[in-house]
Amino acid sequence: MAAKLKKGDKVVVLTGKDKGKQGEISSVNPSAGKAIVDGLNMAIRHTKQSQSDQGGRIPLAMPIQLSNLALIDSKGKATRIGFREEDGKKVRFAKSTGETV
Repeated sequence: MAAKLKKGDKVVVLTGKDKGKQGEISSVNPSAGKAIVDGLNMAIRHTKQSQSDQGGRIPLAMPIQLSNLALIDSKGKATRIGFREEDGKKVRFAKSTGETV
């Protein structure tokens, strides 16, 4: 199945503790169905000190289920994604406005 959300997309969180917050996808794991969004779903990771690292309590963005994310269209609203062919190429489009992503 083609990826509806990709790295670099601006998304909004639909459910969970960060509901309504917006961010940009920094990485996607399609096999797990999860994505990491910069600055959202933060958790504290305790790391041990090493020669190269100070260690301590480090905030880290944790993965969010792809079904809990929605793309932001040109009007700033959450939208679903569809696929269509344009000039022989498969492209993504926003279902709310109909424009290509």
